[in-house]
Amino acid sequence: MQAEPTTSLVGEEYEVEIGPVAHGGHCIARTAEGQVLFVRHALPGERVVAKVTEGEEGARFLRADAVRILEASKDRIEAPCPFAGPGRCGGCDWQHAKPGAQRRLKADVLAEQLRRLAGLTPEEAGWDGTVVPAEGDKLPAGEVPQWRTRVQYAVDADGHAGLRRHRSHEVERIDHCMIAAPGVSELGIEKHEWVGMESVEAIAATGSQDRQVILTPRPGGRLPLVELDKPVSVMRVDEKAGGVHRVHGRPFVRERADGRTHRVGAGGFWQVHPKAADTLVTAVMQGLLPRKGEMALDLYCGVGLFAGALADRLGDKGAVLGIESGKRAVEDARHNLADFPRVRIEQGKVESVLPRTGITEVDLIVLDPPRAGAGRDTVKHLASLRARRIAYVACDPAALARDLGYFGENGYRVRMLRAFDLFPMTHHVECVAILEPAAKGA
Repeated sequence: MQAEPTTSLVGEEYEVEIGPVAHGGHCIARTAEGQVLFVRHALPGERVVAKVTEGEEGARFLRADAVRILEASKDRIEAPCPFAGPGRCGGCDWQHAKPGAQRRLKADVLAEQLRRLAGLTPEEAGWDGTVVPAEGDKLPAGEVPQWRTRVQYAVDADGHAGLRRHRSHEVERIDHCMIAAPGVSELGIEKHEWVGMESVEAIAATGSQDRQVILTPRPGGRLPLVELDKPVSVMRVDEKAGGVHRVHGRPFVRERADGRTHRVGAGGFWQVHPKAADTLVTAVMQGLLPRKGEMALDLYCGVGLFAGALADRLGDKGAVLGIESGKRAVEDARHNLADFPRVRIEQGKVESVLPRTGITEVDLIVLDPPRAGAGRDTVKHLASLRARRIAYVACDPAALARDLGYFGENGYRVRMLRAFDLFPMTHHVECVAILEPAAKGA
C-alpha cells in the first residue's frame, strides 16, 4: 500500500507571535491552526511574518525565517553583517540581537535544558543564571568582536570563497567575515580564486604568528598556486584517505595558553576564541582546586591543554592520564607534555581505553567530550572512580544537561556551573560544571 503524497509547505507565510527561544538558534511560534514553527531571525515577543523554509503538511514542526518584522523587540538591532539574514550566511544566529540580549537568550536555553533534561534549577546547579562574555568582547550594540581564529570557507563552482547558508550546501559569497580574527582576515582568503577546491580552512594561532591554510580539493581537483598576503603554511586534505598532508611550511601551529606553548597538528582541535583556552583552564582549575600529589584523568584530552595544567599544579608526585581518540592529537599531546614524566597519554575511545587501564580510583577528573556528550555508560564508569571533584567542559547545553542527569543518578551533584559566551553572534555557549559526591552536600 503506497503512502499518500505529502504537500510541501515551503514558501508559505504565516503571521505569528514569537514565543520563547529554543536550543539551536531559533524561537518557537505557532500558527493560528496550532502548527509549531522554529523561526530564525526573530526574537521573543515579536510579531513577524514567518516564511517556511522546510516542512510539509502533517510534520511535527516546520522551519521558517522571519522575513518581515511587524512588531520589533527592544533587543533588536540592524544586523551589522551585510551577509546575515533570511536565506543568507548561516554562520551567525543572533546578528539581529543586542550583545546583552544574545547572552540572555543563551542563558534561557541553558536554564531550560537543565530543567528539562537534568531536573535542575539554576540554583541547584550552583549557577547564577548569567552567560559571561570573554575578556574584551563586551562591546556596544552594532560592534562585532573579531574572535574566530579558525574559519572554514566553502568554495562555489566558480572558485569563490564564502560560507554556507543555513542547513544548505549553497555557498554565500562574502568579501569579509566580521567575526573572523584579524589573523584570519589578513590572509585575504575571500580575495583569491580557489578553483577545484571544496573548502579552504584558515587558521590564525593565538600567541604566535603561525598561520595555516588547509585545502580540501574536489574529486580530481588540483592544488592552486597559493600566494597569500601573509607567510602561511599550506596543508592538503587527501580526497581518498581523508588525512591532512603538508604541502609547505610547518605541519602544525603553535597555540599559547596557561603559560605554555602547545603544538596543534593540521586539522587538530583547539578552542576557536583567542581567550577560550585560558578562560576554560582558569574555570576548571578554580573548580577542581588540585592538590599536590593527586591522581587525575583528562578525558577527550586533545593536545593536552588540561592535562598540562593539571600536571603543573599536581607537582612531581602527582600523575595524570590523558585519553584521546585522534592519532595526531595524541602525538601532539605527548610532544606538548614531554617535560612531565608523570603524564601518560593513551590513544583510543574513552569507553574502550579507560576500563583497560585497571584504574579503580582517582582524585580528579576533567572531561571535555565532543558535542554529543559522554553518555550514560561512560558517566556511570566515571562515577564509580569516586573522584572528589569532576570538571565537565561542554559546548552543547543539551548534552551537558543529559550527562549531569546521569551523574545525579550515580551519586554526584553539581557544585558549581559557569557559562561563557565564547561564540558571540552564534547560538553556541561553553559551560564548565564542577561536580562532587552528593554526600558532601548532604
